[in-house]
Amino acid sequence: MMKKKYKRGYTTGVFDMFHIGHLNILKKAKEYCDFLIVGVTTDELCNQVKHKNPVIPFEERKEIVKAIKYVDMVVPQVNMDKISTHAKLQYDVVFVGSDWKGTKAWNEYEKAFKELGVDVIYLPYTIGISSSKLREKIVKL
Repeated sequence: MMKKKYKRGYTTGVFDMFHIGHLNILKKAKEYCDFLIVGVTTDELCNQVKHKNPVIPFEERKEIVKAIKYVDMVVPQVNMDKISTHAKLQYDVVFVGSDWKGTKAWNEYEKAFKELGVDVIYLPYTIGISSSKLREKIVKL
């Protein structure tokens, strides 16, 4: 078995209507670390940040993500503050979707994480699939 570069990795997501894009992100993240922690966004935070309720309730989304073989631990994501989450979980790499690269928030996170010795890895989204696109398809049925 090849040694991985990182011991503990962290990523987050709503993971509503779990699809192949979600699986690809988790699989790719696990390729980099021995232990993958996944923060599943709570219904309350999703409503607060995205102004919509997930189709699948938090507890069910959490159980789905927990059952994925690439995931070692699931925690609720109750806020968007990755630095406070790092203080609790002590990961050495954080994975985020490539669409966040270059945003003000992630430019600031990159600086803060660098001081903490945490790397930021941007993972590409699977083209053509997202929970938002699934919602649109369902509405058209």
